[in-house]
Amino acid sequence: MGRTSDANERLMQAAIDLIWEESYGGVTIDDICKRAGVKKGSFYYFFQSKADLAVAALENMWKTEWKPNMDRQFSPSLRPMERIESYLDYLYTAQAEAHKKYGKVLGCAVNSLASEVSPQEEAEKISAKLREIMNRKLRYYESTIRDAAADGEIEPCDAKEAAQAFAGFLEGQVCQCRIMNDLTPLRSMPAMARNLLRAREPQIASS
Repeated sequence: MGRTSDANERLMQAAIDLIWEESYGGVTIDDICKRAGVKKGSFYYFFQSKADLAVAALENMWKTEWKPNMDRQFSPSLRPMERIESYLDYLYTAQAEAHKKYGKVLGCAVNSLASEVSPQEEAEKISAKLREIMNRKLRYYESTIRDAAADGEIEPCDAKEAAQAFAGFLEGQVCQCRIMNDLTPLRSMPAMARNLLRAREPQIASS
Protein backbone atom coordinates (compact mmCIF):
# COMPACT_ATOMS: atom_id res chain seq x y z
CA MET A 1 0.00 0.00 0.00
CA GLY A 2 2.90 2.32 0.66
CA ARG A 3 3.97 2.25 -2.98
CA THR A 4 0.37 2.63 -4.13
CA SER A 5 -0.17 5.80 -2.13
CA ASP A 6 3.26 7.09 -3.18
CA ALA A 7 2.40 6.52 -6.84
CA ASN A 8 0.03 9.49 -6.76
CA GLU A 9 2.81 11.84 -5.69
CA ARG A 10 5.29 10.38 -8.15
CA LEU A 11 2.87 10.77 -11.04
CA MET A 12 2.24 14.42 -10.20
CA GLN A 13 5.96 15.17 -9.88
CA ALA A 14 6.78 13.34 -13.11
CA ALA A 15 4.05 15.24 -14.94
CA ILE A 16 5.33 18.65 -13.79
CA ASP A 17 8.94 17.75 -14.58
CA LEU A 18 8.22 16.41 -18.07
CA ILE A 19 5.83 19.18 -19.06
CA TRP A 20 8.36 21.78 -17.85
CA GLU A 21 11.26 20.09 -19.63
CA GLU A 22 9.38 19.48 -22.88
CA SER A 23 5.73 20.48 -23.45
CA TYR A 24 2.25 19.37 -22.48
CA GLY A 25 1.38 18.22 -25.99
CA GLY A 26 4.66 16.36 -26.43
CA VAL A 27 4.36 14.32 -23.23
CA THR A 28 2.24 11.17 -23.18
CA ILE A 29 0.72 9.22 -20.31
CA ASP A 30 3.22 6.46 -21.10
CA ASP A 31 6.08 8.97 -20.72
CA ILE A 32 4.74 10.11 -17.35
CA CYS A 33 4.27 6.57 -16.07
CA LYS A 34 7.77 5.62 -17.17
CA ARG A 35 9.34 8.64 -15.43
CA ALA A 36 7.29 7.97 -12.28
CA GLY A 37 7.96 4.23 -12.29
CA VAL A 38 4.22 3.57 -12.16
CA LYS A 39 2.15 1.11 -14.20
CA LYS A 40 -0.42 2.59 -16.55
CA GLY A 41 -3.23 0.87 -14.68
CA SER A 42 -2.23 2.74 -11.53
CA PHE A 43 -2.38 6.00 -13.46
CA TYR A 44 -6.06 5.45 -14.25
CA TYR A 45 -6.71 4.48 -10.65
CA PHE A 46 -5.85 8.06 -9.65
CA PHE A 47 -6.65 10.13 -12.75
CA GLN A 48 -9.10 9.94 -15.62
CA SER A 49 -6.88 11.79 -18.09
CA LYS A 50 -3.61 13.64 -18.61
CA ALA A 51 -5.48 16.90 -18.12
CA ASP A 52 -6.79 15.76 -14.73
CA LEU A 53 -3.27 14.81 -13.71
CA ALA A 54 -1.91 18.20 -14.85
CA VAL A 55 -4.52 20.05 -12.79
CA ALA A 56 -3.76 17.97 -9.68
CA ALA A 57 -0.02 18.35 -10.21
CA LEU A 58 -0.26 22.13 -10.53
CA GLU A 59 -2.30 22.45 -7.34
CA ASN A 60 0.09 20.13 -5.52
CA MET A 61 3.10 22.15 -6.64
CA TRP A 62 1.39 25.35 -5.55
CA LYS A 63 0.76 23.99 -2.06
CA THR A 64 4.09 22.24 -1.52
CA GLU A 65 6.58 24.48 -3.32
CA TRP A 66 5.35 27.64 -5.00
CA LYS A 67 3.22 29.05 -2.16
CA PRO A 68 5.85 28.40 0.55
CA ASN A 69 8.40 30.19 -1.64
CA MET A 70 6.05 33.11 -2.26
CA ASP A 71 5.31 33.36 1.47
CA ARG A 72 9.04 33.47 2.20
CA GLN A 73 9.99 35.97 -0.51
CA PHE A 74 7.02 38.25 0.21
CA SER A 75 7.22 38.07 3.99
CA PRO A 76 5.81 41.19 5.72
CA SER A 77 8.98 41.19 7.81
CA LEU A 78 10.79 42.56 4.74
CA ARG A 79 10.44 46.06 3.40
CA PRO A 80 8.22 46.05 0.28
CA MET A 81 11.00 46.61 -2.23
CA GLU A 82 13.12 44.03 -0.42
CA ARG A 83 10.33 41.54 -1.11
CA ILE A 84 10.46 42.35 -4.82
CA GLU A 85 14.24 42.06 -4.93
CA SER A 86 14.18 38.83 -2.90
CA TYR A 87 11.68 37.32 -5.30
CA LEU A 88 13.66 38.33 -8.37
CA ASP A 89 16.80 36.84 -6.84
CA TYR A 90 14.89 33.62 -6.17
CA LEU A 91 13.68 33.51 -9.78
CA TYR A 92 17.20 33.88 -11.12
CA THR A 93 18.58 31.23 -8.77
CA ALA A 94 15.82 28.75 -9.65
CA GLN A 95 16.32 29.28 -13.38
CA ALA A 96 20.10 28.98 -13.04
CA GLU A 97 19.77 25.70 -11.14
CA ALA A 98 17.38 24.32 -13.77
CA HIS A 99 19.74 25.42 -16.54
CA LYS A 100 22.62 23.63 -14.85
CA LYS A 101 20.54 20.46 -14.42
CA TYR A 102 18.89 20.30 -17.84
CA GLY A 103 21.35 22.20 -20.00
CA LYS A 104 18.76 24.71 -21.20
CA VAL A 105 16.60 27.57 -19.91
CA LEU A 106 13.19 26.15 -19.01
CA GLY A 107 11.35 29.38 -18.23
CA CYS A 108 8.20 29.40 -16.09
CA ALA A 109 6.21 26.15 -16.04
CA VAL A 110 2.93 27.96 -15.46
CA ASN A 111 3.35 30.51 -18.23
CA SER A 112 4.70 28.00 -20.73
CA LEU A 113 1.81 25.63 -20.11
CA ALA A 114 -0.72 28.47 -20.22
CA SER A 115 0.55 29.60 -23.62
CA GLU A 116 0.31 26.07 -24.97
CA VAL A 117 -3.08 24.89 -23.73
CA SER A 118 -5.23 28.02 -23.52
CA PRO A 119 -6.59 27.75 -27.09
CA GLN A 120 -7.49 24.08 -26.62
CA GLU A 121 -11.09 23.57 -25.57
CA GLU A 122 -10.38 20.12 -24.14
CA ALA A 123 -7.74 21.61 -21.86
CA GLU A 124 -9.99 24.34 -20.38
CA LYS A 125 -9.74 22.75 -16.93
CA ILE A 126 -5.96 23.24 -17.09
CA SER A 127 -6.37 26.83 -18.27
CA ALA A 128 -8.75 27.52 -15.39
CA LYS A 129 -6.24 26.17 -12.86
CA LEU A 130 -3.43 28.19 -14.42
CA ARG A 131 -5.49 31.38 -14.24
CA GLU A 132 -6.24 30.61 -10.61
CA ILE A 133 -2.54 30.22 -9.80
CA MET A 134 -1.64 33.39 -11.69
CA ASN A 135 -4.28 35.32 -9.77
CA ARG A 136 -2.88 34.00 -6.50
CA LYS A 137 0.54 35.31 -7.47
CA LEU A 138 -0.95 38.64 -8.49
CA ARG A 139 -2.31 39.10 -4.98
CA TYR A 140 1.23 38.87 -3.59
CA TYR A 141 2.43 41.49 -6.08
CA GLU A 142 -0.52 43.81 -5.48
CA SER A 143 -0.20 43.68 -1.69
CA THR A 144 3.53 44.39 -1.86
CA ILE A 145 3.12 47.27 -4.32
CA ARG A 146 0.37 48.78 -2.17
CA ASP A 147 2.67 48.56 0.87
CA ALA A 148 5.54 50.09 -1.10
CA ALA A 149 3.40 53.06 -2.12
CA ALA A 150 2.11 53.51 1.43
CA ASP A 151 5.66 53.46 2.79
CA GLY A 152 6.88 55.94 0.18
CA GLU A 153 9.25 53.47 -1.46
CA ILE A 154 7.58 53.97 -4.84
CA GLU A 155 5.51 56.71 -6.43
CA PRO A 156 1.74 56.58 -5.70
CA CYS A 157 -0.02 54.25 -8.12
CA ASP A 158 -2.96 51.98 -8.74
CA ALA A 159 -1.63 48.83 -7.04
CA LYS A 160 -3.78 46.48 -9.08
CA GLU A 161 -2.67 47.95 -12.41
CA ALA A 162 0.95 48.07 -11.28
CA ALA A 163 0.77 44.41 -10.22
CA GLN A 164 -0.52 43.46 -13.67
CA ALA A 165 2.31 45.39 -15.29
CA PHE A 166 4.87 43.78 -12.97
CA ALA A 167 3.51 40.29 -13.74
CA GLY A 168 3.68 41.00 -17.47
CA PHE A 169 7.24 42.23 -17.07
CA LEU A 170 8.27 39.04 -15.25
CA GLU A 171 6.55 36.75 -17.72
CA GLY A 172 8.06 38.57 -20.69
CA GLN A 173 11.61 38.50 -19.34
CA VAL A 174 11.48 34.83 -18.37
CA CYS A 175 9.90 33.92 -21.72
CA GLN A 176 12.62 35.84 -23.55
CA CYS A 177 15.27 33.92 -21.62
CA ARG A 178 13.69 30.62 -22.63
CA ILE A 179 13.48 31.61 -26.29
CA MET A 180 17.08 32.85 -26.38
CA ASN A 181 18.30 30.10 -24.03
CA ASP A 182 20.15 32.81 -22.13
CA LEU A 183 19.69 33.88 -18.51
CA THR A 184 21.55 37.18 -18.91
CA PRO A 185 18.38 39.35 -19.04
CA LEU A 186 17.37 38.11 -15.58
CA ARG A 187 20.41 39.80 -14.05
CA SER A 188 19.00 43.20 -14.99
CA MET A 189 15.53 42.54 -13.59
CA PRO A 190 15.98 44.23 -10.17
CA ALA A 191 16.98 47.55 -11.78
CA MET A 192 14.27 47.21 -14.44
CA ALA A 193 11.65 46.46 -11.79
CA ARG A 194 12.64 49.57 -9.84
CA ASN A 195 12.19 51.65 -12.98
CA LEU A 196 8.87 50.00 -13.80
CA LEU A 197 7.49 50.61 -10.32
CA ARG A 198 9.00 54.12 -10.15
CA ALA A 199 10.93 53.33 -7.01
CA ARG A 200 12.25 56.25 -5.02
CA GLU A 201 15.85 56.45 -3.92
CA PRO A 202 16.26 55.49 -0.25
CA GLN A 203 16.52 58.46 2.05
CA ILE A 204 19.87 58.75 3.84
CA ALA A 205 19.37 59.75 7.43
CA SER A 206 21.29 62.88 8.38
CA SER A 207 23.73 62.65 11.27
